[in-house]
Amino acid sequence: MKMHLNLATADLGASVAFYSTLLDAPPVKQLHDYALFVTEQPGLELALDACTGARAGGEHFGIVADSVEAVDAQIARLQQAGYAIDVEREESCCYANQTKVWASDPEGRRWETYVVHEETEARDGEAMRCCRTEAAAAAGTSCCA
Repeated sequence: MKMHLNLATADLGASVAFYSTLLDAPPVKQLHDYALFVTEQPGLELALDACTGARAGGEHFGIVADSVEAVDAQIARLQQAGYAIDVEREESCCYANQTKVWASDPEGRRWETYVVHEETEARDGEAMRCCRTEAAAAAGTSCCA
């Protein structure tokens, strides 16, 4: 079983470049208005549809890694491709101590690749933004708001 996502994108070429880096795989199908990624790790079918005016909302998406080394490999790929990233090492977020890297696709959808070290009693560390957007952090709302 795999997860399937279909995302609209205003710039298909830029999105294909981003997701090729994020997923460490090229699309299995690419046409002038559509691209399809099929990966085993993570188990995903990701379709991208060219759509003028596409933009992301406040959601975010994640890839659960098996190890810190897998997160570090994601960091290296994203940096090498020139994407802006945020790295959190052994910080509490959403009731778990995690190491993660954040990156945004061309429409602004935020993606985290993370590994959980241990569950925690606290939702977030005191100084942590956790999975909140900049706007939510400034407003003092949670990652679910």
